[in-house]
Amino acid sequence: MALSHLASSSSRSANLLKPLASAISLRRPISTDTTPITVETSVPFTSHQCEAPSRSVETNPKELLTFFRDMAMMRRMEIAADSLYKAKLIRGFCHLYDGQEAVAVGMEAAITKKDCIITAYRDHCTFVGRGGTLLEVFSELMGRQAGCSRGKGGSMHFYKKDSNFYGGHGIVGAQVPLGCGLAFAQKYSKDENVTFALYGDGAANQGQLFEALNISALWDLPAILVCENNHYGMGTAEWRAAKSPAYYKRGDYVPGLKVDGMDAFAVKQACKFAKEHALKNGPIILEMDTYRYHGHSMSDPGSTYRTRDEISGVRQERDPIERIRKLILSHDLATEKELKDIEKELRKEVDDAIAQAKESPMPEPSDLFTNVYVKGYGAESFGADRKEVRGTLP
Repeated sequence: MALSHLASSSSRSANLLKPLASAISLRRPISTDTTPITVETSVPFTSHQCEAPSRSVETNPKELLTFFRDMAMMRRMEIAADSLYKAKLIRGFCHLYDGQEAVAVGMEAAITKKDCIITAYRDHCTFVGRGGTLLEVFSELMGRQAGCSRGKGGSMHFYKKDSNFYGGHGIVGAQVPLGCGLAFAQKYSKDENVTFALYGDGAANQGQLFEALNISALWDLPAILVCENNHYGMGTAEWRAAKSPAYYKRGDYVPGLKVDGMDAFAVKQACKFAKEHALKNGPIILEMDTYRYHGHSMSDPGSTYRTRDEISGVRQERDPIERIRKLILSHDLATEKELKDIEKELRKEVDDAIAQAKESPMPEPSDLFTNVYVKGYGAESFGADRKEVRGTLP
């Protein structure tokens, strides 16, 4: 088996790379081999007011196999969410990320959990990338107490404060000024970290985005604005909504970079470059050229404003998981069967998490009155006449 040789001495030559047998099963750790491998991004970066980074990206067997596992898990998780929604176990809005996984995985590979991320409502995979669990994901989606927001946020409002993930926001574009505020706090604290504020092409024309970018540039804040351009804002194609869909140039006086958002290594290289730039020079815009396979949300079939041939064409030519699969196979790090075994294990992992989430109770009705006011301030609830105190909120 291709996975039986990777545990040999670290002094062996690079051309003898083979992955660990342990990578075959998710119950055992994925390869820890860090022997360097150099890969090239799928297409060159396109830059605006800055020098583009190199197309050559250094990786290793451990990272390649981890990328495959993480993206395959995200894909399976989102497909399972589709089924739960259709079974009416998930209610309300639900926006799925399948197709865009390389953005979440590549970004995490370039930064640390001390860096902040804030995004819009397509947030499930970003939350998992920040260290969230499948149980927390499915519990929150089904409105259960074990969810990351205790069942009170739902699909659009995932948070993980201990990893500096600040949501999950339902108002189009509103997370960008908040992200620039996080960057202001980082500069004020002099902690040498950055904030990635993610938004879609549909939010790219929002006035608040340009206002936030302007003040970030004035103050040289370590803010990185990431436009996840999946080419459709709801059901409107980018060319119908934007006179200039070159979103990486939209900052004018702010540098920008266009990135293949379907290539995890291009995303990793761009985010590493952007972090170094932001810490020295202030804000930068990254445009991730990506694609969503599902519709805008679960209420959108996704096939009325684009053809099925277009969707299948992207799957065949640009799918982020298949790109990593080909790299693993070309470097003889695993066989096709071993990768399929990993996917089979992930399916079970997702199914187990769903079963656990279904066992979690719904929030208590009294939880409606929590997380409204700051604790300890004794906020009081009055009757309509403003005279009789009806209760003190926790």
